[in-house]
Amino acid sequence: MQCDSLRKRQICRVCRSCQVIYSQFCLAIHQNDHQARRRFVEWAQNEIAIVPDFHKRILFSDEAHFWLNGYVNKQNCHIWSEANPQVYVETPLHPEKLTVWCALWAGGIIGPYFFKNDEGHNVTVNGDRYRAMINNFFIPELNNHDFQELWFQQDGATCHTARATIDLLKDTFGDRLISRFGPVNWRPRSWDLTPLVYFLWGHVKSLVYADKPQTLDQLEDNIRRVIADIRPQMLEKVIENWTSRLGYIRASRGSPMPEIIFKM
Repeated sequence: MQCDSLRKRQICRVCRSCQVIYSQFCLAIHQNDHQARRRFVEWAQNEIAIVPDFHKRILFSDEAHFWLNGYVNKQNCHIWSEANPQVYVETPLHPEKLTVWCALWAGGIIGPYFFKNDEGHNVTVNGDRYRAMINNFFIPELNNHDFQELWFQQDGATCHTARATIDLLKDTFGDRLISRFGPVNWRPRSWDLTPLVYFLWGHVKSLVYADKPQTLDQLEDNIRRVIADIRPQMLEKVIENWTSRLGYIRASRGSPMPEIIFKM
């Protein structure tokens, strides 16, 4: 879940009765982004030159919200601008939603994991809940794989980069951690290099509302089913596409990709 962009929210007075909120997202490109992204790309390509299947050993992770009313907050739709683009997105004020986490790699998908409290109610993610997920779900799932050679990637959301979280991940992955404040720095505003953003969430959200789920339980079942149906061959293409993205970003000297939706 990317939390590096500035977010302003203001309620439209005309629509206050219907509880509509207008969100203004300023996705400004920071001055040093291009150079930093290029450094990360060069590092990744050097690793692939040494270990040809290096890109297949990275567990990419992310969270997404799924709204029961079918509103799709497509995290893979971003507006890149050097100034505030003044774009407004209309969203419900108090929607029912699920917060879902997954890790994706060439070997499969770990998850989905749905954030819930002790009473089983759906909640959003914070640092304590994220660490509980790692301890109680992610690490036990890793035991089904040879994770001694796997790397783990996460974005710069605050719940990901708290000192307690980074220490926990270092205990598991050592130096094989790609994260802000980690051994390998993950650059902010790099949705075009996150397979869950350029592929998984858009793919899942395009399918789970087909039968118009009426409850969060039905929506959760749909999410589980759609993710379980993703074939290994598709994941292999997604990860190979990642290496093509590295090449584009290096050739463009760190610029964001103009089209970041994954195409089969």
